[in-house]
Amino acid sequence: MPDELRTGPFTLADAALAGVSARRWRHGSLVRHGRGIRMERTTAALPLSARVRPFIEVNGRCAASHATAAELHGLPQRRQNEGLEVYHLIRPEGAAHLARPHVIVHRMKLFEDEVMMMGGLPVTTPERTWLDMAEMLSVDEIVAMGDSCVRVPRLELEGRDMPLCSIGDLQLMINRHKGKRGLRKAKEAMELIRVGSDSPQETLLRLALVRAGMPEPELNVAIIDSTGQRHHEPDLSYRKYRIGIEYEGEHHGEEGQILRDIARSERYTALGWTEVRISKRHMLNDAKSAVMKVRSALVQAGWRRGD
Repeated sequence: MPDELRTGPFTLADAALAGVSARRWRHGSLVRHGRGIRMERTTAALPLSARVRPFIEVNGRCAASHATAAELHGLPQRRQNEGLEVYHLIRPEGAAHLARPHVIVHRMKLFEDEVMMMGGLPVTTPERTWLDMAEMLSVDEIVAMGDSCVRVPRLELEGRDMPLCSIGDLQLMINRHKGKRGLRKAKEAMELIRVGSDSPQETLLRLALVRAGMPEPELNVAIIDSTGQRHHEPDLSYRKYRIGIEYEGEHHGEEGQILRDIARSERYTALGWTEVRISKRHMLNDAKSAVMKVRSALVQAGWRRGD
């Protein structure tokens, strides 16, 4: 088997181009992934783009969509069943029906500008992917995905400084696809999507606080002291009450991060701010523990319900 075909699934066209004989193509040592697709070994360790590519190529008029597109874009979504190798593809309405193993094919209205190329693969755009996922996710999960679409990334960390799309782009999808499944949830989510959230956990915490009757916090806004100097940006904050809320993911247990967190806490104290630290365990049971911690800090700072 040629080296270029050993690292992932390949199509009959790939095999022919590489000089693989029909006898070798039919050999039982190759794993079948449906008609027209073979592979020498399991695909589990391969990137998603390599695993899904042959299914797009052999089917024609298809693009990666729904959960598959969301993963390719790096958008947050509910974890899929481990070991279940199924890919979501979309075809324009009116295209022939496809029934193949390993793929779920969605036939629906699809505009040309709702598909983009990613590494040579046609994939639904972030905004179209967001709308498609509205039929599969809860409202809070749709908000978290929308927040991820419109957040402004940090160039030094992510190599880009432009959001995947704008809030206007998300609204355009809703306007275009009247009657689509999940549209009601998407409209509800649109009222709650904000620019500034850096993680799904920050989004879910914000939603829990507002739902509990507290003021909506600002997202990743720098603390500015009395001299006008800018300091760090709390994940969520109430500037009026000088409260910063930090969501600590699993990486906060690393030695270097622990030292940075201690230094951050010292800065909070020096600035006369209160730091509220939230972790995964505070988000259990509808984030009740997180809500209690933040409410306690607000009350101590002088907040009263209705302010």
